[in-house]
Amino acid sequence: MKILVLIVLSISILFGDKTLKIATYNVENLFDLNKGDYRYEEYKPNGKSLWNKKNYKIKLQNLSHVIKDIDADVIALQEIGSLQALKDLRFALKQKGLYYKYYDIADKKTTAIKVAILSKVPFVYSKELSVTKGYKYRNILEVKLKIDSKDLYIFVNHWKSKAGPESMRIISAKALIKRVKEIGYDKNIILLGDFNSDYEEYILFKRKRKHNDTSGKTGINHVLKTLKQTQSADKVKYTKNSFYNLWYDTKTENRYSYIYRGEKEALDNILISQSLLNKKDISYKNNSIKNFNKSYLFKKKNIYRWQTTNGRIRKHKGKGYSDHLAVIAKFVVR
Repeated sequence: MKILVLIVLSISILFGDKTLKIATYNVENLFDLNKGDYRYEEYKPNGKSLWNKKNYKIKLQNLSHVIKDIDADVIALQEIGSLQALKDLRFALKQKGLYYKYYDIADKKTTAIKVAILSKVPFVYSKELSVTKGYKYRNILEVKLKIDSKDLYIFVNHWKSKAGPESMRIISAKALIKRVKEIGYDKNIILLGDFNSDYEEYILFKRKRKHNDTSGKTGINHVLKTLKQTQSADKVKYTKNSFYNLWYDTKTENRYSYIYRGEKEALDNILISQSLLNKKDISYKNNSIKNFNKSYLFKKKNIYRWQTTNGRIRKHKGKGYSDHLAVIAKFVVR
């Protein structure tokens, strides 16, 4: 019997489960110092706004400090200005001892800010998913990973802000779900990023009539079909062709990644396909969803965002991080 126990323990050590940490982080306007590309006025380099080498370096150091502390295996990023900015962030991380060998950015469309990804896990492929041909909508980044012969699809999103009505976010949601149907709902799929939508957007936006131009329909709840699974992960029941929003697997008071006028909001989300709930192959680790809410990321009761002055010309102060908190979840690879 003792010999059998030793054999079982040895097998567990050699062939035990692996944990995969996946995160998403809106870094708030990381622009490089190159001239000529489309960008916001206050990020034109070496001008009156003081977006210069000094402040750019501080921004890179501050963001890399956060990402180093998160230490995810895969991290999705939003509001990256260019491939150069992504490479500079990656280099800053490498200097801190965190090396992401694999990376990509959705930069085929000339939008001011783009989505990107950093990964310790190699890509089978990475490609852009076009939402529309116009420039109102940012492309979605699709990445396929293979982990111990198991496929995992990740889609990095940054949907239209609340400056636009819900119909604009539905357009992104429909493009996303069309691609999901091509892959198959039964596959291991993670949808994550800044959706500019709460996990219960269909309830919240009823109070904001300027957003509800869709007769109550929302992209995150109705198009991605997250309405029927609102329990914690250990209680949720399988619902065909639906996605489970991981925010339901933590306490209500912890479900936020953004603070607007004192109100906590969950604009950043991680949604998973049903196969990631079945405890086979790759699966979500229960109770692992959280926002990255270290004390240094707050100033009083607000998130310590990147600081600029007010006024006609906003000047960079060289302080702060991002106006969003990162969101993290863990997955078990069996």
